[in-house]
Amino acid sequence: MTRTDTRPAGVAPSGVAKTLVALAIGIVVVGVLFLIDAFAPTLFPASLPTRAQDGLTLAISVLIESLPFVALGVVLSIVVQVWVPPGVIERWMPKRAWARRAVLSLLGMVVPVCECGNVPFARGLLIRGFSVPETLTFLIAAPIVNPIVIITTHQAFGFSDGILIARLVGGYLVANLIGWLYSRHPSPDALLTDRFRATCDLIAHEPGGKGRRSLAQFVVELRAVMPALVIGSALAGAVQVLIPREMLLAIGSNPALSIAAMIALAMVVSICSNVDAFFALSFASTFTPGSIVAFLIVGPIVDVKMLALLRTTFTTRTLVGISTVVILAAFAIGAVVNLVA
Repeated sequence: MTRTDTRPAGVAPSGVAKTLVALAIGIVVVGVLFLIDAFAPTLFPASLPTRAQDGLTLAISVLIESLPFVALGVVLSIVVQVWVPPGVIERWMPKRAWARRAVLSLLGMVVPVCECGNVPFARGLLIRGFSVPETLTFLIAAPIVNPIVIITTHQAFGFSDGILIARLVGGYLVANLIGWLYSRHPSPDALLTDRFRATCDLIAHEPGGKGRRSLAQFVVELRAVMPALVIGSALAGAVQVLIPREMLLAIGSNPALSIAAMIALAMVVSICSNVDAFFALSFASTFTPGSIVAFLIVGPIVDVKMLALLRTTFTTRTLVGISTVVILAAFAIGAVVNLVA
């Protein structure tokens, strides 16, 4: 891959400019919080300092929960890129594109990393030469179709209302649907950010032995993923304290609105797919089975933390398209479950 930068010299925003923009956004958010407290004090039962503390606690908990999986994903990414000889993985892949995607969407069964760790691992697959549609298929299916998630979902729900089966089959189908849709794209490399394509070039021409290349790749991946993880965790914590839970719970019994509410909740709470079934279990007595399934499908793929991580590799337009397909598909699957259950 080669990077072509067509911007005139001096137009690219500097690091200082980006910092000032982020600071301005932070100031605006804080100002909005004070305005809410001043003009709508009954909207939130807790005071502003309490909500700020809760948001910080939630953000830190999401970050700490995700860090081990991100580190594992980076290590697995390096193994795939540097230590596995060329052709070893590819030799076991089917020749037909749809069959390759179908097999890659089951790779999570042998690489049971949660969604955070899947991002650096998927970056490794891209650098190794797998196509964007193939990598997307793995990236979307792996957080759902893996043994740890299967076990925890079964522990939480068993086989009641078909929640476990609907989650596994639904996640697999959504992943292959997105892989097929983006395989029709005339220029799949355009789905990737310029920065990631430049990283591919940098790694491809990295001199030295495997040890040096591994260390260089470890630094590159951490520099790419860690800022996004911190930002995503902060967003997850902030959104959780800004959206009143009562608004979601009030519509839990409506077949359609309950699905929409749980999809929104899944995008907000940003819980690891290995344990999100136990969180969803607390809503099982209030919300419909279809809404629980929609929560369990959407959360591991397009929550705010995951979107921040995916932005290190894919363009904003690509993420909007993926999110739209995932949400619509999850809503349809949830509606079917509600009809059958």
